Amino acid sequence: MENSVETIRIHTDFIKLEALLKFAGWCETGGEAKERIQGGEVLVNGAPCTMRGKKCVAGDEVTMDGRTLRVAEGR
Repeated sequence: MENSVETIRIHTDFIKLEALLKFAGWCETGGEAKERIQGGEVLVNGAPCTMRGKKCVAGDEVTMDGRTLRVAEGR
């Protein structure tokens, strides 16, 4: 699967990984996001991340299912 990059703009200092997956529409519920994160399916900056409360900041890249989200400042 070809990797597509999507930019998500945040208007705060950070967004928690679990909330980011829901905000981007990649997971429908917090429970689904939690399972995918704790199952090792989500990469943050190229490394597996199992912490659903991981603080994602501008410049971070989150990858799941061959798709990548780039977090950017929305200010």
